[in-house]
Amino acid sequence: MATKTTESVKQITYLAGALKAPRITEAAARLADQARDAGWSFEDCLAAVLEREVSARNASGAELRIRAAGFPARKTIEDFDWDAQSAVRSQVAALASGGFLAEARNIVLLGPPGTGKTHLATGLGMIAARHGHRVLFATATEWVTRLTDAHRQGRLPQELARLRRYGLIIVDEVGYLPFEQDAANLFFQLVSSRYEHASLILTSNLPFSGWGGVFGDQAVAAAMIDRIVHHADVLTLKGASYRLRGRGIDSLPSIRTTTGETSD
Repeated sequence: MATKTTESVKQITYLAGALKAPRITEAAARLADQARDAGWSFEDCLAAVLEREVSARNASGAELRIRAAGFPARKTIEDFDWDAQSAVRSQVAALASGGFLAEARNIVLLGPPGTGKTHLATGLGMIAARHGHRVLFATATEWVTRLTDAHRQGRLPQELARLRRYGLIIVDEVGYLPFEQDAANLFFQLVSSRYEHASLILTSNLPFSGWGGVFGDQAVAAAMIDRIVHHADVLTLKGASYRLRGRGIDSLPSIRTTTGETSD
């Protein structure tokens, strides 16, 4: 009996290697005694072994996708300080299911600096990666630089097509620096290429009324906002920067838009 078991283990090891699934050998070894003692059927045992292999592969794949996303730091929804932003907690909880990705919906996070926009964008991005979606994170300025380089090299259409294969693109810090006309047009092409095809998450310190000044053209800004919010959840974060807590500073200077309004 022992010899037969040894031969079976050798065969499992060989077959698992051929399938490029070496973890099957370990799972089978750990579950064998449990299956015999509990009287599992062959189907139950096989399902348990394969379930562990799939779980391990998913975990490994998620880790690779998170590393490739380019997040500035690993921040999760669970780590977020909800005491300061309780008003959006239910909205974020609904988005954390990942359903917005299947519907190619966008998320826009608006609010003053230091209110947690980047944290929430990163947390939702990490959830997307764990759900099997490829994710890319960069600031608005970094995205424009990337698109400008592709345009200069004559491969902008190819770059936009490649980016469409990502289930989620995160654009952080829209509005911190104004764009020149050519850069604004390139950014518009990125938004248009993903419209009703794949999701965007954008963060901005400005209300939409201030985006015309950022992109240097009210018409371009209006067309861009129209595509972004057509299928989108817009969350507004309020309050003082968490970075200022305990420093005797209540708020940062207001950021004035071209219409004379101040951001929240």
